[in-house]
Amino acid sequence: MPHSALPSLADIEAASRVVYDQFQPTPQYHWQLLSEKLGAHCWLKHENHTPVGAFKIRGGLTYFAQMAARNTLPAEVISATRGNHGQSIAWAARRHGVRCTIVVPHGNSIEKNAAMRALGATLIEHGDDFQAAREHAIALAEQRGAHMVPSFHADLVSGVSTYWWEFLRAVPDMHTAYVPIGLGSGACAAVAAKLALQHPVRIVGVVSTGATTYRDSIAAGEVVDAAVTTQIADGMAVRRADPQALAILRQHLDRVVAVSDDEIANAMQLLFTSTHNVAEGAGAAALAAALQEQAAIAGQTVGLAMTGGNVDAKVFAQVLGL
Repeated sequence: MPHSALPSLADIEAASRVVYDQFQPTPQYHWQLLSEKLGAHCWLKHENHTPVGAFKIRGGLTYFAQMAARNTLPAEVISATRGNHGQSIAWAARRHGVRCTIVVPHGNSIEKNAAMRALGATLIEHGDDFQAAREHAIALAEQRGAHMVPSFHADLVSGVSTYWWEFLRAVPDMHTAYVPIGLGSGACAAVAAKLALQHPVRIVGVVSTGATTYRDSIAAGEVVDAAVTTQIADGMAVRRADPQALAILRQHLDRVVAVSDDEIANAMQLLFTSTHNVAEGAGAAALAAALQEQAAIAGQTVGLAMTGGNVDAKVFAQVLGL
């Protein structure tokens, strides 16, 4: 997916019509308590308010819409996930009458697993991390003759770009935006919307200190595997960067910030006490990074992607110290 293949403004606008057939634009709010804490004008994009509690649904809808437009809808799709991508694919597959199997690693979020099953997906547990689950899903799709839905693809990025398109149009004076990096669709979507709108915002990628493949790969100029040790940021728990996403992010990210599990947990607490919104680990990573860079962003207008709120109750209770 070279730079030229990123969705154009017309592509993003077309994707928005697909997305809005299922739900309306999510809100973005200026939160005063967060602004006081950061010493900056803080805007939060609430992708935790989609029907699956995360931004990924936008990509699933457009991916399936493109298959339908090309008359290539399969009988069955298979994909791998830590949860939110799987919910997106399950939602879109159900809407188009396509059977759906999702592979997750052992020990995956109990509540995300339940949500995927509720959307009609057949769930298979395999491997100890996302990469192992992904490799099994690819092999399974080949065995069954099913369509393997990747976690990074141009049609997914088109849909995800709609939330950044909403956000940047709503906050035209945004100086710096923080976006967590899982396999890269969210960060590449931010780049796409920035370019399509000719918005001057600087985009900062956020990785977990326990999943640094994108930071390491950007520094090296090639894909570098990195062990996954994060216990809280499952949406960012990727061992191997996608080469297409890497090529885009190397060119367009202003910088990459790594945040620890403790910093993420602190940001989850702060989001709840300041906005009474529940964030999963990846959903709080942008705030964790902004807190780390307070001195650099003082007085700026800052946008934070709250990418999802799908955290298991027991985990969130521990984060809150209950």
